[in-house]
Amino acid sequence: MTTATEHAIGGAIPKQRRGVAATLHDSWVVAKRNLRRMTRIPEIVVFGLMQPVMFVLLFSYVMGGAIQIPGTQASSSTYIQFLMAGIFAQTVTFATAGASAGIAEDMTKGLVDRFRSLPMARSAVLVGRTLADLCQTAFTLVVLAVVALLVGWRIHNGVPKALGAFALLLLLGYAFSWIGALIGLSVRSPEAATSAGLIWLFPLTFISNAFVPISSMPGWLQGIAYWNPFSATVQACRDLFGNQVGPVDSAWPMQHAVLVSVLWSLVITAVFSWLSVRKYRSASG
Repeated sequence: MTTATEHAIGGAIPKQRRGVAATLHDSWVVAKRNLRRMTRIPEIVVFGLMQPVMFVLLFSYVMGGAIQIPGTQASSSTYIQFLMAGIFAQTVTFATAGASAGIAEDMTKGLVDRFRSLPMARSAVLVGRTLADLCQTAFTLVVLAVVALLVGWRIHNGVPKALGAFALLLLLGYAFSWIGALIGLSVRSPEAATSAGLIWLFPLTFISNAFVPISSMPGWLQGIAYWNPFSATVQACRDLFGNQVGPVDSAWPMQHAVLVSVLWSLVITAVFSWLSVRKYRSASG
């Protein structure tokens, strides 16, 4: 049976519905719309998978033998254990650019105005979009984990802790998708959204413990890297996967990485979801 919001998206406009349940329902309807679009344009998923897979292969086979982790000998097999938590985290955060471009495209095509005319919660459009992006990110992580296992990466702390690590990654990815939503609402074209969604991610991911130990960085940069939310999630995943290679940094965020990762993700989600919904209301006003 077709629901009220689905009727509205199809063209008929029913009476206004209110309440948390209605907002959640509206969000899921919008999420399904975006998921259907991904299945109808499989290139979005395919090209989204190619980049992280290429990173895994290039870093492990081309650079792995040249990068030495303190307390170990330089080798591709050792480096892949150190690397994968960083690649996983990079993958979920780089999905931000896709969220930015998707929302910017909806803006330029007038879909925001269409949604505004419907009797649905203002936040549902953005929540639905971020949920759809979360589903795509989860699928990408599954494929990437299979590739990592094929090139020698292993989980050493059991399946429950590994699932906890993937949950942290998805939480970080969901938090960053709200940053992407704000960027998409703030620019005038999908091309600008893609560039704006990526340019700040490169320093965020490279000034971290994702690819090299923080101890190898200049002293003034180490403090930034230790308190980087990206670093906390990477360290938490290494701990949960059992992939810690070399000594653990003594900095407080690294010693309590799981807690810091969760707190950062929740704070980012709270702040940027509020800013995004506020921006959406003004953009469609």
